Amino acid sequence: MTTQTSTLRNIELLSAYSRNPSLPLRNRLVELNAGLVRQVAHRLSKQCTESYEDLMQIGFIGLIRAIERFNPQQGCAFSSFAIPYIRGEILHYLRDKGHVMRIPRRWQELYTKGKALRKELSIKLGRSPREHEVAKVLGISLEEWHECQLAQQNRLLVSLDATVAQSTDCQITFGDTLPDPRCQIEQAIAEERLQLQKAMNQLEEKTKAAIECVYIQDLPRKEAAKQIGISPMTVTRHLQKGIEQLGVLLEPQVA
Repeated sequence: MTTQTSTLRNIELLSAYSRNPSLPLRNRLVELNAGLVRQVAHRLSKQCTESYEDLMQIGFIGLIRAIERFNPQQGCAFSSFAIPYIRGEILHYLRDKGHVMRIPRRWQELYTKGKALRKELSIKLGRSPREHEVAKVLGISLEEWHECQLAQQNRLLVSLDATVAQSTDCQITFGDTLPDPRCQIEQAIAEERLQLQKAMNQLEEKTKAAIECVYIQDLPRKEAAKQIGISPMTVTRHLQKGIEQLGVLLEPQVA
């Protein structure tokens, strides 16, 4: 199955599921979009101690939720809608498991030695040792010692209520600095809608009308044919042609 055909089939199934949800349709959509789960799970598996297979299983839960909540009439790509759900589900799982970030064993050993060494140097020097002094005794660069400490700090979970900035009339918490996933999704939808509209405007009039009637207005092909003034078979040809042309026009933006 070609990429264009697979995309067209995905859109058709998503529209059908939106109209009449069913378990067989949902399972077929999960199969078609399993690559999104593999993509996210592979990326996150390099940043945590959980196995790729476990993250895949959790990611499929996010994919199912995205399928159930997706509205084809919003005019956005399903992949952009689904990935935040998949990623969010996996990150939620990792957060509940405890330590998320994987730290190289060497850095863990250096950090442990550094803590013990700091106490020894404090007694020997009669003051708190400077960072470059600790790094020198460890036999590593100051930069690597900073990286070891930063990695250890990032491994610990931080409360969303922790204060990161304070002024006389304002307190900013860690939670305030995090982007709102809903706003990110809405922004992505708006950007993709604009890109899609620009690409649509480059299509032939009847090809554009066929895509708008079938995929945006969700009309049956016979009804779309009546509105455009062509046969249902011609509508199908315009849809196939339009999907292929949009794939070419949108490819630079996707890249």
